[in-house]
Amino acid sequence: MIDYKNYISIDPNIRSGKPIIRGMRITVYDILEMLGDGMKFSEILDDYPELKEDDIYATLAYAADKEHKLSICA
Repeated sequence: MIDYKNYISIDPNIRSGKPIIRGMRITVYDILEMLGDGMKFSEILDDYPELKEDDIYATLAYAADKEHKLSICA
């Protein structure tokens, strides 16, 4: 499993402190929304050539970790 902490950070000066990919202005939410809209990895990578496939996997790992932590608290 990919360690999302190597890819995702939070910087209060970028995108209002939302989780972002490798210091870019692309947020975890942006990628999740594209995937939720049915975009394939290849389409996302074509639209955002600065992204790498591992960035998308890191986004999914981050979302899974957050979901897991929410279910533990419930």
